[in-house]
Amino acid sequence: MFKKKNKKNHQEKEAEVLPVEHEEEMFGEEGQLSVDVYQDKNSIIIKSTIAGVEPDDIDISFHNDMLTIRGERKHDKTISEDDYFYKECYWGSFSRSIILPLEVQVDKIKATIKNGILTIALPKVHHSDGKKISVEDNN
Repeated sequence: MFKKKNKKNHQEKEAEVLPVEHEEEMFGEEGQLSVDVYQDKNSIIIKSTIAGVEPDDIDISFHNDMLTIRGERKHDKTISEDDYFYKECYWGSFSRSIILPLEVQVDKIKATIKNGILTIALPKVHHSDGKKISVEDNN
């Protein structure tokens, strides 16, 4: 679970991963994409096992505070149902939407695939702790 503690009021805010049922309402029937969402000092990181999917078959979009990963795992052969002993792999369209709890630098989001693992790095926006503003006497 992803949590961030706000130093001022000690409230915790979590990344919200939309339930699959909600995504089906938004996008139609699709497979579920499992994700890990965590943070380091500078970024929010999203990881997902996405083996068998070409980078061109993945669409990642960001709107407001929600990141959506959509794609398709294409089956390369037509195999008769009678010829299967086990059929556990998911083939077809999938998606996952994640509402982020922190502001990120949208223009610096990076996505990579290595060894079947999709990694999305979303750099955090670092706000200063504030600045004291003095009031001038204009009398």
